[in-house]
Amino acid sequence: MKLSVVIPCFDEERTLRPCVEHVLAIAEDRLSLEVIIVDDRSRDRSLAVAQELARKHPEVRVIGHLINKGKGAALRTGFQHVTGDFVAVQDADLEYDPRDLKTLVEPLVSGQADVVLGSRFLTHGAHRVLYFWHYVGNRILTLLSNMFTDLNLTDMETCYKVFRRDVIQAVEIRENRFGFEPEIIAKVAAMRLRIYEMGISYHGRTYEEGKKIGIKDGFRALYCIVRYNAHRAPLPIQFLLYLLIGGAAGVVNLLVFLGLLATDVPIPVAAPAAFVTAAAANYALCLLLLFRHRIRWTVVTEVLMYVGVVAFLALVDLGITWSGIALGATPAVAKLTATGCGLTFNFLGRRFLIFPEPASGSWRPSSEHRNENTARR
Repeated sequence: MKLSVVIPCFDEERTLRPCVEHVLAIAEDRLSLEVIIVDDRSRDRSLAVAQELARKHPEVRVIGHLINKGKGAALRTGFQHVTGDFVAVQDADLEYDPRDLKTLVEPLVSGQADVVLGSRFLTHGAHRVLYFWHYVGNRILTLLSNMFTDLNLTDMETCYKVFRRDVIQAVEIRENRFGFEPEIIAKVAAMRLRIYEMGISYHGRTYEEGKKIGIKDGFRALYCIVRYNAHRAPLPIQFLLYLLIGGAAGVVNLLVFLGLLATDVPIPVAAPAAFVTAAAANYALCLLLLFRHRIRWTVVTEVLMYVGVVAFLALVDLGITWSGIALGATPAVAKLTATGCGLTFNFLGRRFLIFPEPASGSWRPSSEHRNENTARR
């Protein structure tokens, strides 16, 4: 078996050499290695160290970025050049022990798994004790990711991820920085792969020692969890997101309605006008945060479906608003009541009629990979 180890590197001249040597040391008769170092325009001697290692070890290849792009971009470059049966990610900072890769690859070799993740929170090996709030943030991000993917991972943000080569090369990676972690989990979850977790050791480092991830990466991770999962998230999670979207559209609806009333526009005109304005805001937010399917606006049935749903809900909204005012409610209370009643129907109409999401199918390996597995057996 050949294991390709991709090492993204940025300003790691102090640890890169021992890291690569530790990786090369795990090779054995039944496990050959390919080490691909992607230098992300380091400002120190990292690239020179990598090139020295490549001259010394034929298993090592070096790829250099002309501009600094981030960890995700470096991994994207590395994954394009791997040739091994399996592919692993190894940070250049030696926070992770390469000896654990020999254990992580076993479920892949045996055919039990398509992806194996190394968890820092499952009991195994030594763990350096460091930042409490990093630990809390990590657990919160993992919990949120699990809510959206319906997985039960313990460590979504782990560096150690090992894939079958045909799996990782089938994934389009868009994130350039540390958003790679939640993005790749979202995408392998959507592929319905066999995902395993195993405990690993962890030797974290401080910011004084060169740690790079920061609070803005945490906020980016939150965005990525929503961005890459929302369109396939469990229905209750989608509805919660839609409540936020609907709430924002509801505020638009109320403000426009009250504004039109203040200019003496009659209720039969003000209510539908406010509703249509809110529907446009709702549509934009749905595309931005929740759904992936976009109406092409060139298919007559799609346009009619959208107009039909909006028109039906506009009539419901008008009826409830007018009835509420007739019964003595203030315009604001009547409009809020109508908006609240319409949220559920609005969500169901958009989710199943306007933005239908194709059902996920279990991912199948390429014919090339199936032939390779057959030959090995």
